[in-house]
Amino acid sequence: MQVLDRPLVVSGELAWLGGDRLQRRVDHPQQETATIADGEVTQQRAGKSPRHFSLTRAPQLQVLLDSFVALLSGDAGRLQQVFEIRLSGDPAGTWTLTLVPRDVKVVKTVASIAIDGTGRQSRCMRMQEADGDLAVDLLGPLAAKMPAQPTREALQALCQGAH
Repeated sequence: MQVLDRPLVVSGELAWLGGDRLQRRVDHPQQETATIADGEVTQQRAGKSPRHFSLTRAPQLQVLLDSFVALLSGDAGRLQQVFEIRLSGDPAGTWTLTLVPRDVKVVKTVASIAIDGTGRQSRCMRMQEADGDLAVDLLGPLAAKMPAQPTREALQALCQGAH
């Protein structure tokens, strides 16, 4: 985030719960669970009352939900309705799927989502926000390769194929 002098590193798990339900559990730096279900976001932090708000207040979460549900359920039609899709790759099997939101209001918040992978395995998801902020999620075994002092450049290199 541009307001921070160094990247904010968060570790936990992102899970698709079926349908239009997604859950993000954060273990570090503080425990928190956020669940998207039935058009509502519920955030629960240790020792605090749950906070609820409509998904319409967070268009970037709607984009994230749409991308995950469409990708994980194999719903290419839904993906194409919500995103312009670009796929690039190389002969070694490394690929990048770039999703650009079609909704003009959403593009004001989320510029694009890129999922990087090799073969049939996704390694990384990068959400480029319109204001220049970048959220990088290292997936599966790649998460264990988080640099001690991550930089935007180092994380992007890791996502795009540096093993």
